Amino acid sequence: MSNRTILSLVSLLMVCALLLVNSQFQARRLFIELERSQLRQKELETEWSQLQLDQSMLAKHARVDTLARTSLGMSSPGAGKTQYLTAGAK
Repeated sequence: MSNRTILSLVSLLMVCALLLVNSQFQARRLFIELERSQLRQKELETEWSQLQLDQSMLAKHARVDTLARTSLGMSSPGAGKTQYLTAGAK
């Protein structure tokens, strides 16, 4: 083989080696990014679960009733202030 052919094959081999190194680097970088995204997803799922629990605790009837009575001074209406509606009544 001529020197020119050998030189072109060596150049081609070097380019292929560099492309291989670059693709491995990109694969590692993307894998690390995937791992970080999965970790963030788990954190957000945990936070979402905690927020749902907090919301259910804050919306409980007993808590709302207690806050209405203490903070707002509200009370249940007595029998004299209660009106009942019936269907078909005029």
